Amino acid sequence: MMTVIDNNRINSAKRAFVTRNVVLDQVRLLDSEPTQINSGDLVLARVEKIGNHKGLELTTGRRSILHKGDEILVAYGNRYAPDQYEAVVPEDMGRCDLVAAGGIASKALSWSTRIRAPTRIRPIGLVCGADGKVINLSRYKVAEQVVSDIPKVIAVVGSSMNAGKTTTVVSLVRGLTQKGYRVGAVKITGTGAGGDLWKMHDAGAAEAVDFTDAGISSTFMTPLPQLHEATHRLVSHLAAKQCDVIVMEIADGIYQQESSGLIQSSQMQNLVNGYVYAADGSTGAAAGVAWLQRFGLVLGVSGKVTASPLASREAEQVTGLPCFTSDALAQGEVAEQWLQALNTEELCEAL
Repeated sequence: MMTVIDNNRINSAKRAFVTRNVVLDQVRLLDSEPTQINSGDLVLARVEKIGNHKGLELTTGRRSILHKGDEILVAYGNRYAPDQYEAVVPEDMGRCDLVAAGGIASKALSWSTRIRAPTRIRPIGLVCGADGKVINLSRYKVAEQVVSDIPKVIAVVGSSMNAGKTTTVVSLVRGLTQKGYRVGAVKITGTGAGGDLWKMHDAGAAEAVDFTDAGISSTFMTPLPQLHEATHRLVSHLAAKQCDVIVMEIADGIYQQESSGLIQSSQMQNLVNGYVYAADGSTGAAAGVAWLQRFGLVLGVSGKVTASPLASREAEQVTGLPCFTSDALAQGEVAEQWLQALNTEELCEAL
């Protein structure tokens, strides 16, 4: 059933981070009885019961406290998060869950025992334009650029969801920026939320983007060809911004299906010049580095394992690679040595 929505109502709704690129002036209608729901579709929903997520990250990055009865503008999406939720896009407009503070509406299938049940929401209708077509995030992508040269790409991957990947990315961005490089930062997989993106900006990135800027609310269950297209779009965008180097984050652990598929693909092997592996322990470092070296050059190890000098020494012994704390990477010397070696295509002793 299609109904006209008042501009004041849509503008008064709490608008989630993932919707930040949407032009609200194009919103005209609500469809309360759609025949299909797709990942990335915008939905106006009402909060019914506060659960794990007590706040919604707005487009500005501010966390707005949620109250029962609030109307929120979010997007449907799947979620893969071992420390939080496993969730999928529902088949109908029945009650569902807010499974990410960045604004992901989904049906939670399971969740970690360390968190509460999800916040329950009641979808009111899919958001549509004047033509009656559902507004999907895929309408709002950064333009794909034609560039003659792609700067060197250093990618950060890890052993698990919270192994220290973003901290490693931020440290690399900070260090290279301190050394005078114009750094582009990109997160190509994950669930829509602004925290990592804001950290990249705060570290000094000249430009920072993520998969939501390629029109994807969450990359879990996204076909690999679509992820390749999104990666190319985002990397070409950074290249067009005259970045000297790109620091890339691939979310979750290396065995997660999309992360694994990307790393193993020929497209990624041709794009990424070197990897930094974020590990949560020496065992994870050993297994992860051995697997990763089949598909690319591993420059070093960082992440949570470096919180302990003893664990770092263990990781160095089992991987044969140096471990670097976030503070060491933020100084810039190590990252600059890596970049210079990659630019001259020499595997010098620094690697």
